This record gives sequence, C-alpha cells and structure tokens, in this order.
Amino acid sequence: MKFNNIWYGKHPLGLALAPVAWLFCAVVRIRRLAYKHGLLTSHRVPVPVIVVGNITVGGTGKTPLVIWLAQFFKKQGFKPGIVSRGYGGRAIKWPQPVYPNSDPHIVGDEPVLLARHCGCPVVVAPKRIKAVQNLLENNDCNLIISDDGLQHYALYRDLGIAVLDDVRRYGNRRCLPTGPLREPVSYLKKIDFLVTKGAALRNEFSMQYDLKPLRHVMDENISKPLAVFRGQTVHAVAGIGHPAKFFTRLRNSGLKLLIHEFPDHHYYSQTDIQFQDNLPVIMTEKDAVKCVHFAGIQHWYLPIEARLPKIFADSLLQKLKGIENGQKIA
Repeated sequence: MKFNNIWYGKHPLGLALAPVAWLFCAVVRIRRLAYKHGLLTSHRVPVPVIVVGNITVGGTGKTPLVIWLAQFFKKQGFKPGIVSRGYGGRAIKWPQPVYPNSDPHIVGDEPVLLARHCGCPVVVAPKRIKAVQNLLENNDCNLIISDDGLQHYALYRDLGIAVLDDVRRYGNRRCLPTGPLREPVSYLKKIDFLVTKGAALRNEFSMQYDLKPLRHVMDENISKPLAVFRGQTVHAVAGIGHPAKFFTRLRNSGLKLLIHEFPDHHYYSQTDIQFQDNLPVIMTEKDAVKCVHFAGIQHWYLPIEARLPKIFADSLLQKLKGIENGQKIA
C-alpha cells in the first residue's frame, strides 16, 4: 500500500495509526525546544542565512525557488552561496563543492541543477554547518541560502521560507508516518514566508512556473518549442516528488502521453528511458542530469522557471536588509 493513500486520502489506517503520529510530533517539539534552550547547539555564522524547505514529505518546488532567490539576490548586489544536504549523493567524503558538470550520483541531482542555474558557489554536506564553513572558507559570500533545511536546527537561520504544494497542501494534517508532515502545521507560525506552488491563500505568496523551450538531453544547445509535439504521442518520464503536475503540463500543451513514473531521486539506467519505438521522450531537468551519458537523439527535457510576485521580492529584501547579523551587508 502506498503511503500517499493514507496521507492524502481518508484511509482508515490514518486514524488507527494516529497515536504514532502524536509520538513523532512530540519528539519533534522536544528536539526543537532543546535547540531553543541551548541543550543542543545552533551554530551562527557571520553572514545572514536564509533557509528554504517544507514541512511535508515530497516535492513542493524548493529547487526552482532557491534558483530564483539566488538570481534575485545577485541582481540586488549580494554574493550568495548555496548549501544543501546532497540527498542521494554517494560521496565518500564531505563536504563536496558542486559544479555544473558534477556527477549527480556523487553530490545529488538537485545540487547539480542549482550549480547549473545560479551562477554562485554550491557546497553539499549532510551537516549543513560543515557545508557553510567550507563555502565561507573558499568563497567570497555575504549571504547563505540553505536548500531543504527547515528541520536542520544545527544551522541558525535568519529567515525561513516554507514551500507548499497548492493541491496536496498538508494532506491529512498528521505527522509521519501516519501523515506527510515533518512538523506540525503550527510550526509555520514561526516561518517568515510561506510560498505556495500554484494558487495561494491568505498570507501566502504564489509561485508560478514559466515553461521554457525543450532542450536536448545530449546537447543543451539544441532546443525546440514544446508545441512542436502537439497532437503527438510521447513518452513522459518523471522521477520527482509530485510528478502529476509535470504530466498535466504536457497534456495541457496538447501532447498524448505514455507515462513512466519513477520514485523521487531515482537513479536511472539506460533501460529506464529506452523504448521499443521512435517516439520522443520528454523528462524533467532533474531527471535529465542523470541521463546525459546514455540519452539518445529522441530525449528531451522541459526546463521551468519560477516566477514570484513583486510584493514577495520587496518584502524579502526589506526583511533581509533589516537583519543585523554581526556585520553590515549589501
């Protein structure tokens, strides 16, 4: 049975296992209080830290938002650096700097995307403070953006941004393992900004995606409009947290889909994306970085770009400039 049936439906197991979720929430609260009262150490660093994350399991759009943040702050004169856990990376030694051509099997798929699009240094390590220390020792940064770190209290944050899926939202509103929550919903009261991937409610900021022309997996210099495949049957491949929206975007563009869905952070092999026909294969960019070495002429990926309202940008900049964190920043 898939957990999604319990987390986002009305399966009777959701109620039967509720006490397990209560225990999980209690442990989360105790851990948070331990950091708050100094029983566990929350490390401050000499530059402001913005943490982007979510309180639910699964993809909510953190990576496109981190890319938007890095590009936005660079335009404002900041020198940002990015740290991430490097989920799925199999490096023997940490921390690891990440470059546009880094192996996603070593450092993780999402950090490679960040390095490709942000134009700023990226360092990954399971312990974020180690990644930050490495970043500051080897780069001239005056702002740190932490990808997927809301539950990582060992790194002190100056601003917190939570990302939420507008359709699935909080599911059954229960904590793991009975529900999708990593933290109780009440934790969001401590968050500075709540960004919703899609339609936003009160006190939320809507993040929309702009679809860019398809790019060839083997050669990014080759591109073509998605509309070229309108009315055609294509293989749609996705190994992301919530692939339904990716498939919907393709359908809404007039494509007929043969769907191939894989788990989030799936390690692809050639047989996963090779089919016994000559039909085009369209995947997400997160999938494409792991398929470059065995892709063929029929493989394409669909780039997306986050778009956020001006009021979010203005509020974010105003709040950041008001932070005093040991030094004056740009």
